[in-house]
Amino acid sequence: MRAFKNKNFVIGFILVAILVTITLISLFYTPYSPTQIDSNAQTMPPSLEHLGGTDRLGRDLLSRTMVAGQTAFSIGFISITSAMVIGVMLGLIAGYFQGFIGNLIMRFTDAFKAIPGLLFAMMISAVFGKSFISTTVAITMILAPSFIRITRANVLKIKSIEYIQWTSLIGLKPFRVMIIHILPNIISSIIITASMGFADAVLIEASLSYLGLGIQPPDPSWGQMLSEGQGFIMTAPWLVLLPGTMITLLVLGFNLLGDGLSDLLDAKSNNKED
Repeated sequence: MRAFKNKNFVIGFILVAILVTITLISLFYTPYSPTQIDSNAQTMPPSLEHLGGTDRLGRDLLSRTMVAGQTAFSIGFISITSAMVIGVMLGLIAGYFQGFIGNLIMRFTDAFKAIPGLLFAMMISAVFGKSFISTTVAITMILAPSFIRITRANVLKIKSIEYIQWTSLIGLKPFRVMIIHILPNIISSIIITASMGFADAVLIEASLSYLGLGIQPPDPSWGQMLSEGQGFIMTAPWLVLLPGTMITLLVLGFNLLGDGLSDLLDAKSNNKED
């Protein structure tokens, strides 16, 4: 298969598959409870008893890192799916109905995009509280404009195709044209945007948790673990090693996967044109 000849796709797929597997395993098994405090095992280095070491409260870092993956993937999946649904629908409308409606949607999108994402997420957390829901809502609103823009750009390009123009002439309703005839032709761009956006969602969640505005203790989060371990980075570097590695691998994996998908889908499109 062509996919397995693309290095970016293969490496990205392997990294994502490993992280997903670790997260799924954590649903059924972890070496210790991620919230179990052991005053006799505080800040222990990696050993046979605690493969990843322990934090300043004696909690097993490997177990906390595994469970924190559930938080990262849950928020990433929910926020990217929500952003995709909202963004694609608004992008379809903005691209198909040019004029007042389309311009209004894009002006709001441009104004919203001008606000720094992390600053906006911090504002949402401050106003609505520090929770899983507020973090997910904030990330969804940050990522939606990217889907609006990419969808609108593709719709404008596809609208010039002759058979799409004929659908209006024969009286098909706009909603049917958008969903049945336009959306399938832009799905590849949406998938690539979603893959890249997943990495952004995880980074935003980790940043909020690092600042104390995301997932709250005792629930573990990679960003929260980095924040707790930064004061011990010279004396106990293992406190930040696992969560930092997981964030890096996940972001790298989804970015490589997105690059690989882009190459594969572009090649497929070029073959069709030939």
